[in-house]
Amino acid sequence: MAVKYCMNSVFSCDGIQAVRELEESSIHLILSDIPYGIGVDEWDVLHSNTNSALLGTSPAQIRAGAVFRRRGKPLNGWSEADRRIPAEYQRWCESFAGEWLRILKPGASALVFAGRRLSHRCIVAFENAGFTFKDSLAWLRQSAPHRAQRISMVFQRRRDEANAEKWDGWRIGNLRPTFEPILWFVKPYAIGTTIADNVLAYAVGAFNEQAFTRYEKVPDNVLRSGFAKGEGGWHVAQKPVKLLQSLIELTTIPGQLVLDPFCGSGSTLVAAKLTGRAYMGFEVDAEAVKIARERLAPDVFEVNGI
Repeated sequence: MAVKYCMNSVFSCDGIQAVRELEESSIHLILSDIPYGIGVDEWDVLHSNTNSALLGTSPAQIRAGAVFRRRGKPLNGWSEADRRIPAEYQRWCESFAGEWLRILKPGASALVFAGRRLSHRCIVAFENAGFTFKDSLAWLRQSAPHRAQRISMVFQRRRDEANAEKWDGWRIGNLRPTFEPILWFVKPYAIGTTIADNVLAYAVGAFNEQAFTRYEKVPDNVLRSGFAKGEGGWHVAQKPVKLLQSLIELTTIPGQLVLDPFCGSGSTLVAAKLTGRAYMGFEVDAEAVKIARERLAPDVFEVNGI
């Protein structure tokens, strides 16, 4: 492991660049909630096709509450250039997928939270880098905002009462987003060997069903672990520590090293510490790094480890 990046630490840096400095085959698991590329916030705009209205807020949005606090692009886009957003997201994933492959041990997993709309682009990028796409898990959220606007309201604002009545019950947007994909990639092990051989050589490659079912009642690829009381509020894209613990215990053994190159407020690292794994996190947002370090501090962790 590079001396610059020691274990059981959070680093304020560009996670894409930092991974390039890590040693080959040194990581047992990469578990990360990467940006989805859908414009949730400034850090989630990963394309060059911007517009002055993107991420803005109108008086109507303010009245609607926090669920509409940022203006995103319509799926159809504002210009022809917007149609390139999926391809640009794939290129962004390709900018680090090969390095993730390099630093993982043979047979080790990369578990990636990805948005529903562009997860297929992430899959292609990782496959092109050499990963095996093992499965797509589904995390069922305890609650989800419904951002679908009633189209009748649009017609009412236009004083078109006839169409407002005709299209009553119809909405603009999507159904309630109650699940999020978790993409499970594996670094290939040596040709001519088996998973059992790989487990003996590198202590990764199989999955621990017994440990996993302590969190999820059955070994299904649909996960339901939610937030503990008082756990939320650290980050806009925060995931439950219990959910992350289940994924860590599914794929690693105590003492192994878990890396999160986009660690945000540190939930993956908290989960790794709770399960007796070593951890390392990279995050470009200095405020999020501060929160992660506070959550992992020994005196705070004993009280708020969850």
